[in-house]
Amino acid sequence: MAKRSGIGKIAMWILLGLLFIGLGGFGAANLSGNIRSIGTVGTKSIPVDSYARQLQNEMQAISSQTGQPLPFARAQEIGLDRAVLQRLVRNRALDHETGELGLSIGDEALRNEILQIASFQGVNGEFDREGYRFALQQGGVSEAEFEISLREEAARTLLQGAVLGGVKMPATYAETLVNYVGEQRDFTWSLLEAESLTAPLPVPNEAELRSYYDENTDKFMLPDTKMITYALLTPDAMIDEVEVPEEELRAEYDARADVYNQPERRLVERLVFPDQETADQAAAALEVGGTRFRNLVEDRGLTLADIDLGDVGRLELDAAGEGVFSAAVGEVIGPLPTPLGPALFRVNGVLPAQAIAFEDARGDLQEELALARAVRAVEARAQDLDDQLAGGATLEQLADETKMTLGSIAWHADSSEDIAAYVDFREAARNLQAGDFAKIQQLEDGSIFAMRLDEELPARVNPFEDALEDVRATLSMEQTLAALTTQAEALVPTLDGAVGFEAAGLDAVIETDQRRNAFITNTPAGFMSDVFDMEIGEIRVLPNEDSVVIVRLDAINPASDAAENVALLSQLGAQMDQALAQDLFTIYADDVVRRAEPQIDQRALQAVHVNFP
Repeated sequence: MAKRSGIGKIAMWILLGLLFIGLGGFGAANLSGNIRSIGTVGTKSIPVDSYARQLQNEMQAISSQTGQPLPFARAQEIGLDRAVLQRLVRNRALDHETGELGLSIGDEALRNEILQIASFQGVNGEFDREGYRFALQQGGVSEAEFEISLREEAARTLLQGAVLGGVKMPATYAETLVNYVGEQRDFTWSLLEAESLTAPLPVPNEAELRSYYDENTDKFMLPDTKMITYALLTPDAMIDEVEVPEEELRAEYDARADVYNQPERRLVERLVFPDQETADQAAAALEVGGTRFRNLVEDRGLTLADIDLGDVGRLELDAAGEGVFSAAVGEVIGPLPTPLGPALFRVNGVLPAQAIAFEDARGDLQEELALARAVRAVEARAQDLDDQLAGGATLEQLADETKMTLGSIAWHADSSEDIAAYVDFREAARNLQAGDFAKIQQLEDGSIFAMRLDEELPARVNPFEDALEDVRATLSMEQTLAALTTQAEALVPTLDGAVGFEAAGLDAVIETDQRRNAFITNTPAGFMSDVFDMEIGEIRVLPNEDSVVIVRLDAINPASDAAENVALLSQLGAQMDQALAQDLFTIYADDVVRRAEPQIDQRALQAVHVNFP
């Protein structure tokens, strides 16, 4: 049955392709001359219509995915025609191979598959001979050609199944991967920070700071910087020129009536039953059997999340609304009728009615509508300001004569403060070049701005006086890390025993059954990789940015037989079997193609290509 089903699917695809050609108005009939083949592979020819059909189908598929037509020239650029030809050559080589092997399906099997193809059946579900003949005529092929194609496809499927069948990757490979992923470690660790130092660090004097700065200038570099002057106009600057009529405020309030005036609502859970008798039994169990509502839910194979209705109004509950709204918080009532059947309801909370008067909402509405008008006012000024800049006005003049404000910024790739907080400004600054004329540009909140590049500064060393605080902080961090590392390494010999960490005055953190992908807070990058490289009993000191971690490996636990590991092993095994089988078939198919010695007629191929738009 599996074989028959597979062949039936193959036939369906062949038929749909033929119908596509017939109804789409493209095929061998459109080619001039008597060209019927674009080449041969062994004893098999490659029909013109097969190549044209498959190439057009691939182009249509890409067009559907991108939403845009794919011109043939572009299809050639991406190698689509060569990919289709390569696939056809391989299939015809396999057809040649099955012929050499004498592999085929019998007439009876072929007949049965054709009889079961739905597209060839009439309204009574029986095979429709005339429908079969008509469908093939519309596709431009004869019954013999279609049945030959069906036989060849089925034979290729049988050949592929014979090559792929029984291929298995050694279990060791999958087991090794599962063990790698599933292995676990038990370890003890402790964090040492600046507060853990047993002796305070000396405070460096200016000479020491200067010496450290001179030896590490690469740590105190300033990035490539653009010195930019800008003029900015925000909607807030236009608020005082904006008036919102009273009638507009009231109209907006009325439009939001459902927001400002909400009826009382309930937080409700609803458990529906298939019939009244079952619902009554559940209600009785709650009253006299000591059963909890949660138990009823779990008995149905559900969770509380599955039956949670959220907050609902009285009318949303239909006939059950009155009863639910009369219940107290925490009470279970019912059974009550619902469109889905009788149900029990539990009330989890009461949301009181909300009524906000116009006067109470007026302030927020005024602010919101005024800001929207101010945005439009800024937009209306944009063209005039741009014209002034085009006429020779400077940013300084705009700031003096309009409500634009003048500012400057030392912009670099990591700038994110003030006006650089705007994505649009950062993008404009990144593209700004010397000699660019200032022009009005838009920001995401409705503001507008114009900018001028005054100077470009390359990456350079930050002067000592400006970098002094960074120098002090960096040196302090390095000294702290070095002192912590020395202190931790001195403790290592004392940490062998079960109580070694506590005896050394460390706060021991015991971790068990941790995998490679575990995330342990306050540990350095690559911490788990280091742990998995350790031997049992080994102790390491691992530096972080401003702290160190002492870690001791206590146990190595192989992957368990947990359900997830068993499932992963099965999944990996299946994937590797499939990958190996596919690789073997690819090697076999390549050899079949080589032995079949394909011959492609380039003139026939070109004759097909000229029919594509």
